[in-house]
Amino acid sequence: MLNLPENISRSLRNGLICTLVFFAANVGYALGDASYVTRSKESSGLQLAAHGKLIDLYVDSEDHWGLVRAVGDLQADFEKVTGTQPKLEHSPSKLGKTAVIVGTIGKSALIDRLVSDGKIDISEVRGKWEAYHIELVDQPAKGLQKALVIAGSDMRGAIFGVYDLSEQIGVSPWHWWADVPATKSSTLWVKNGTRIQDAPKVQYRGIFLNDEAPALTGWVHENYGNYTHEFYVHVFELLLRLKSNFLWPAMWNNAFADDDEQNMILAHKYGIVMSTSHHEPMMRADKEWDRHGEGPWDYARNPDRLDAFWKEGAERNKPYDSIYTIGMRGQADTPMSETEDIGLLEKIVDAQREILTEVFDDRDISEVPQVWALYKEVQGYYESGMRVPDDVILLWCDDNWGNIRRLPTPEERKRVGGAGVYYHFDYVGGPRSYRWTNVTQLAKVWEQMNLADKYDANKIWLTNVGDLKPQELPITYFLDLAWDIDDWPKERIPEYGKLFAESAFGPEHTEAIAELLTAYTRHNARRKPELQDATTYSLLNYREAERIETELAQMVAKAEALYAATPEERKSAFFQLVYYPVKASAAITQMYIAQAKNHLYAAQGRSVTNEYAKLTEKYFDLNKELEDLFHGDATGGKWNHMMSQPRIGYTYWNNPPADMMPAIMLNRPAAVADMGVAVEGMTAAWPAEGNYYALPDFHRYGQDERLIEVFNRGTVPFDFQATASENWIKLSKTSGTIKNQEQVSVSIDWKQVPEGTHRGSILVRGTGWGGARIAVTAHQPKSNDLKGFLEADGYVSIDAANYSSKRDVDGLSWEVIPNLGRTNSSISVYPIGDRSFENPADAPFVEYDLTLFSSGTVSVETLWNPTWPIAPDRGLRFAIAFDDETPQIVDLHADRAHSLWQESVRTAVRPATTSHEIETAGHHTLRIYMVDPATTLQKIIVNTGGLGDSYLGPEQSLLAP
Repeated sequence: MLNLPENISRSLRNGLICTLVFFAANVGYALGDASYVTRSKESSGLQLAAHGKLIDLYVDSEDHWGLVRAVGDLQADFEKVTGTQPKLEHSPSKLGKTAVIVGTIGKSALIDRLVSDGKIDISEVRGKWEAYHIELVDQPAKGLQKALVIAGSDMRGAIFGVYDLSEQIGVSPWHWWADVPATKSSTLWVKNGTRIQDAPKVQYRGIFLNDEAPALTGWVHENYGNYTHEFYVHVFELLLRLKSNFLWPAMWNNAFADDDEQNMILAHKYGIVMSTSHHEPMMRADKEWDRHGEGPWDYARNPDRLDAFWKEGAERNKPYDSIYTIGMRGQADTPMSETEDIGLLEKIVDAQREILTEVFDDRDISEVPQVWALYKEVQGYYESGMRVPDDVILLWCDDNWGNIRRLPTPEERKRVGGAGVYYHFDYVGGPRSYRWTNVTQLAKVWEQMNLADKYDANKIWLTNVGDLKPQELPITYFLDLAWDIDDWPKERIPEYGKLFAESAFGPEHTEAIAELLTAYTRHNARRKPELQDATTYSLLNYREAERIETELAQMVAKAEALYAATPEERKSAFFQLVYYPVKASAAITQMYIAQAKNHLYAAQGRSVTNEYAKLTEKYFDLNKELEDLFHGDATGGKWNHMMSQPRIGYTYWNNPPADMMPAIMLNRPAAVADMGVAVEGMTAAWPAEGNYYALPDFHRYGQDERLIEVFNRGTVPFDFQATASENWIKLSKTSGTIKNQEQVSVSIDWKQVPEGTHRGSILVRGTGWGGARIAVTAHQPKSNDLKGFLEADGYVSIDAANYSSKRDVDGLSWEVIPNLGRTNSSISVYPIGDRSFENPADAPFVEYDLTLFSSGTVSVETLWNPTWPIAPDRGLRFAIAFDDETPQIVDLHADRAHSLWQESVRTAVRPATTSHEIETAGHHTLRIYMVDPATTLQKIIVNTGGLGDSYLGPEQSLLAP
C-alpha cells in the first residue's frame, strides 16, 4: 500500500516524483543553532576527522560517571559518522597534538588547569545550572597545539555540551528512537573562532511516559520483558541528547523503582532527575501500594501505614536526584474525596514534610525539591485557599488538551519555590481519549508555553507524551522551548519544521517536508482522529468535505513522492516521522467522508451507495495495513506494537478494545434506468415528494459555481438533458449519459445580469415524468465603492491574521502567530503582561474593512483559541464594535459550564457571538479590541443571514480589488 492513491492522477504522481532528487547528506547541528562543524577544510580551524584519522577524545576518569559514559557515546557517534572510532583517553600525556577535551568544572583537573592558566574564561557559566562552554583553544596545554574544549558548570552541563557536538557532527537525538541515520562524512572540521556558552531557562525539563498500554507496553514486553533499566537507558539517553533532565516514568501497570532497582540507580548516574506523577506522592508509584501497601488508600482512616509507606520512598530515593511529589489524590488518578477536604490535605502535606525533614536530616527541608501538582480538582483546593510552604514548586496544569488552566499572579511569582507547567500531547479521559498519533500544532505549544514563560512558570516544564514514539516532533520542540524559548520567537515557528526536516533528512526537501508536518498536525488538531465521525465535515455546505478530501489527497501524494525519493537508509525514519502520520491520519478522515457519502447516497437512493461502502472499508483496511507496515516491513520489525492503540469506533470517552469498522449502508438497485437529481446544499434529492429544489443563491462576489448531480437509482444507463431558463445561467454540460452519476456545474455570466436580484431555473430531464426543476437566484449588487472583504452568500468570513490596520498602545500590539489555528494563522497581543484595559477606547485594536450589501441586524462569530482564564480574578475578555458604536465587552468565560469546555476542546476553538445593527449598506469597519492579555483570535464570521452549518466555517471572503 505504498503506492499513490487511485484518485491522484498519473500526471500528478509523475510530476511530483520527477521534481524530487535523492536527499543529500549534511552535517547536522542542534536545531536553530549556528553550525560550528563543517565538512570543508577550515583555515585555522581544528580537524576532527580526515579520511580515517580522527582526533583524540579526553575525559578525566575521575569525572562524573555520567559524563564519562556520554563521552563514550560521542566516541561511538564519531564512528557512526566517519566509520572510524577515535581514541578515548583519560590521561592528558597520551593525547596527540589535537584533542577534544571534555570535563566538569571543579571535577576535571585538566579543565580546571585551563581555567587557572587563562586559556578559557568560564566566568559566564561557573555556578550556573547545567551550563556549558565550548571553545576552540590554541595551545591549551603542553604538547597540545589545538583543542576543542567542552566545559560544564556541572555534570549535566558538560553532558549537554558533548551531545551538542554529537548533533553538530551529524548524529540526531532520534538516531535510536526514530532510526534517523548519522550523516556520513570522512572529514570534519571545527570552525575557527568557535566559542559558545549556553544554559537552560527552565530548570527541570522533561516528559511523562503515560497511557502507555497497549502500544509502548506491548513493545517493551516483547523486547525487554518489563520496564527495566535495559529499556530506560534508551529513554535517559534521548532526554540528555535533547538537553532535558526530568522524567515521570511509565506507571499504568508499573513501578519504576520497584520493577528494577537499577532503574533509579542508573537514572541518577546518567543525570536524570526522577519524580513521580501528579497523583503518586513521595517517590512511591501507584502500583507500589497495590503490591506492598496495607489497608485503604485513605489518610483519614490509615495514616500510620501511609506515613510508613511514604517514608520508605523518601529513604530509598535519598541518594538520588529526585523531586518529591506531595499531596494526595485517590488511587488510579482519581479525586481523593467527593468534596474538598482542605483540612485533611493540609494534614497530609504537613506529615509528608515532616517525613522529609526526618529523612533529610543533613539539610534544610527547603533544599529538598518538592512539587505540588495542581491537577484537576486539586487546583480547586488551591483556589479555595489551601497553601503549601513557600519553597514547594507549584505545578500548574493544562486541561489535558493543551490549554493551561492557570498561571502565577504577580504575588505568586514572588514564591521562592517557583512554578511550572504540566502539559499534554496525549490523554486518557473526557470528552474523548486521544492516544494514537501526534495531534499537536507546534504553534499551539508556543502560544501556551510562551504564556508560562512570561508569567514565570519556568521551574518545571513537563509534558505527557503517551507512548513517546508518535510524538517525536512536538517533544523536540517542547524541550527546545524549555531550553530557551527566547531562541524561538513566534516568527520562527514556520522555520522549525524545516530545521527538524533538515536534521533528519538533509537540506534538499526541507520546505516540502515542513509543509507536510504543518499540514498533518493542523488537520489532526482541528478535530482529533478519535473525535471524528461521518458528521464532522459538511457534505452540503461550502464544499467542506470536498475541500478536506482534496487537501488530504495532496498531502498523501506529496508524502508518497518524498518517500519514493528517500534513500534506503532514511526510509524507515521518513516512514515513522512523516509518511505514516500523514497517510494514516488522512485515511481516518477519508474513511469518515466516504461513510458520510455512503449514508447520504443511501438516503437518496443512488446506485453508487455500495461503492462508497466499499471505499469506507478500503480506508478502514488501509489504516490497518499502514499499522502493519509500521510494525513490520517499513521499520524492519523494530517497532512492533507501537501503533496498536485503537482509534476508530469510540462510543464514549474511552477507546474501544479494537478499531471498529464504521456502520455502512447497502443498496440493491433495480435493473432499470431511474434518474435522481441532487442539489448542492440539500439532503433531499429529486424526485422526493413535496420538496422545493433550489441551489444556494449566487452572489457576484461569492462562490462562483454550484453543483447539481444527476445520478442513477438503477443499473441501466440513461440519457439526460439540462436546460437553463435564462441566458445568464451557465451549465458545464447540458446532456450526457448517466451510468452512475455526473456533476453539472452551474455558474453565472455576471456580464448579462443587471443590478439587483434575478431568478431563473434549470430543468433536468431524464427518466420519469416531468423532470427536476431547480430554482436559481443571482444577486448583482452595486459595484462602486468596494473596500475590504466583500459580503456574499449571506456572510463575510475573515482569517484573523488578515486585518486591514491596527493601533498599538504603549508598546502593546496585535501580532500574528504563524500556523496557529484550524485554517490559517492567529493573532494575539504582545508582549504578554498583566495589563488589562477596562476602557476599550484606550486599548490596542485591529480593524477589518468590509463592504456589506445588506443592512439590519447582523451577528458576528469570533473564534478564539480555547485558552482558560489564566488569572484567578477574571475571565478572558475582548471588545468588539462596528464603526462608531460603543464597543461590546465580551467575556469568553462568562459561562464556565463543563459542557462548553468540552465542546471547545472537541472543536479546538472557543466561539463568541455578538449582535450588531448595521444602518446602511456600504463600507464598514469592524474593530477587535484587547481587554485582557492571552486572548488569541483565529477567525471572524459576520453572518448577514445566510450562514450555513459547517465545521470550519466558510473559506475567507473575497477582497475588493
